[in-house]
Amino acid sequence: MNTNELERLIKHSLDDFYAARLDALEHLPLKKILRRKNPYLFRATGLHKASEVVENMLAAYVSSSDEGIFGIKFFEPIAKMASGGTISPSEGVDVAIESRKRYLAVAVKSGPNIFSASQKRRQNEEFLELRSRLLKLHKEFDALVGHCYGRMRSEPGKNKIYRDRSGQEFWQEITGDPDFYLKLIRLMRDHPARHRPVYQKAWGKAVNRFTREFLQDFCRRDGEIDWEKLVAFNSGKPAEKLSRFPTRRGG
Repeated sequence: MNTNELERLIKHSLDDFYAARLDALEHLPLKKILRRKNPYLFRATGLHKASEVVENMLAAYVSSSDEGIFGIKFFEPIAKMASGGTISPSEGVDVAIESRKRYLAVAVKSGPNIFSASQKRRQNEEFLELRSRLLKLHKEFDALVGHCYGRMRSEPGKNKIYRDRSGQEFWQEITGDPDFYLKLIRLMRDHPARHRPVYQKAWGKAVNRFTREFLQDFCRRDGEIDWEKLVAFNSGKPAEKLSRFPTRRGG
């Protein structure tokens, strides 16, 4: 892939990323955010304005959401195209790169810190399932989890058949280019800046919309945040109606 082709692919992937970001922001319910973020933390940091609580919670939510969207819309398509591989026929494996003697199965991950223990087990199971389906090919099966940034590196072991490669090492392995990881950032050019004004406008609308809803549902008449009501919504038993001040037993 030459530089012009790569730059076009990067621009297209960024367009897809921003389109997905905008769609997620415009259709995001406030209460989905409130259920997933820590109300105790926001109370402990001394926030007292509804707009501050909303914007801080929204920023924390979007930051983690963006990581997943970016992996799917930017890293994955670039890894597939730049490697010259094909789409893998197995769930949990994104790219297949075949040679005469080897079948390289690649699971593309955004970064090195996104795997829980259960996700690691599931990833290993998906590689095992694919390997069993490919026995008839009589090729070496090489399972790789590629992290698009970072420096994580590991080899297959007792409880996993795959190896991990990250950042420069990962991109170089699938493209043959030791500078590919730098080209990804260099060839973004000014494309992100072109998208920013549209996204900032959508962000402002979301903050205003959520602030209005937050004031209605989680603030008292005098404007003070009702933290107990917010915590009850976030953490109370679903079928239990909590009073603002629960009665103490024996009191």
